[in-house]
Amino acid sequence: MEPCFTFSRVSGSSKPLKQAAINVSDQNNTLIFESRFESGNLEKVFKVGEYEYNLMLRTDLYTAKHTQWYYFQVQNMQPTVQYRFTIINLMKPTSLYNMGMKPLLYSTKDAELHKIGWRRVGSQIKYYRNNYSNSKHHYYSLTWTFEFPHYGDTCYFAHCYPYTYSDLQDYVTHVVNDPAKSKFCKVRVLCRSLAGNMVYILTVTNPSESSEAALEKKAVILTARVHPGETNSSWMMKGFLDYLLGNSMDANLLRDTFLFKIVPMLNPDGVIVGNYRCSLSGQDLNRKYRSYLKETYPSVWYTRKLIKRLMEERTVFLYCDLHGHSRKQNIFMYGCQSRRRTVSSYAKQRVFPFMLSKNCCNKFCFQSCKFHVKRAKEGTGRVVVWRMGVTNSYTLEATFCGSTLGNSGDVHFNVNDLESVGFEFCDTLLDYCDPDQSKVNLQNGNVLV
Repeated sequence: MEPCFTFSRVSGSSKPLKQAAINVSDQNNTLIFESRFESGNLEKVFKVGEYEYNLMLRTDLYTAKHTQWYYFQVQNMQPTVQYRFTIINLMKPTSLYNMGMKPLLYSTKDAELHKIGWRRVGSQIKYYRNNYSNSKHHYYSLTWTFEFPHYGDTCYFAHCYPYTYSDLQDYVTHVVNDPAKSKFCKVRVLCRSLAGNMVYILTVTNPSESSEAALEKKAVILTARVHPGETNSSWMMKGFLDYLLGNSMDANLLRDTFLFKIVPMLNPDGVIVGNYRCSLSGQDLNRKYRSYLKETYPSVWYTRKLIKRLMEERTVFLYCDLHGHSRKQNIFMYGCQSRRRTVSSYAKQRVFPFMLSKNCCNKFCFQSCKFHVKRAKEGTGRVVVWRMGVTNSYTLEATFCGSTLGNSGDVHFNVNDLESVGFEFCDTLLDYCDPDQSKVNLQNGNVLV
């Protein structure tokens, strides 16, 4: 099996890649596109006008669908020329692009000259159903216009702020090599993916005085990037880890109170090849938590095994899987609710999200949270862990767009905004575990009102 997935590793093929041929007569006036790099996704480009291009995204590998994530390079541009780009094979009938969302651009020259990174750009942005269809799918187009700022620049367009497997590798390496962090953060390999990539697990806690004291600590489990195109989840995870691994008194208190088990990238194969939703098995891993096919879905199989083992030795206080959402604004959570609803069970599931909404009031919308268990979601991590006995079992969703709340209404989230959600998540854990439970009791009452 292993040779089939050579391109699904950061090192890629042993043979050098060649520049794609441009089958046009006016090459000097034609943009040059490339996406054969880590997390890149672009399959074909058609020049349909002097400054107009139709783009087709590659479907998730071994599937015929899931075109949403894009990340590609553009060169050979001319400044002060209005180019039009149209992605013609998107599949979702609605999109945040019709609610003000814009594509992301990274200009290499702007980064070098002005220290400007990824930014939202584009005008005349529209998302609509097109006539490009087949017997199985209707397709939708995303179109925008843009004037490049520099001649001869190297630019990148992306659906959301990229966070690659190599970015995670760099982060993990930094933690391992930091003398202070490595004392309370142990990095291990949970398993290997289908392509042989390492699925990391970070165990974070302060050393305890005795084994009995260590087992008294409740466990908190966080996972992310089961869907590779939801890069916003990695930025929230980074914010969470930055806070938890910091030297503040609050971070130290969290490490004294809890044992954290963190899997920051469940689907490294999908991340590397630029998939939006699936692994190299062509399946949505967040529907496979009930599966016993260890060899096919190793990361979720070992995650479930880890949680089961933790529950046998200690209380698991909270499980949360971080995601991105393509059709709703703000930050919100999904939880679980038994059909045999009692006052106590109704409140328990809602207190933590409600407290997070108070700590993160300009981004987190409690009214968008849902606590139902639909049949189609029975195989998700959130539902499976809840059925295993963890009351506080959640999916944390971050929009690809921005907030409609408070003074930050109708703006795009940037990387700092997403990281701040991780900070606020830690603050909410502190509030929840405060020996003075007056704040928790107050929010409990507010949820019931």
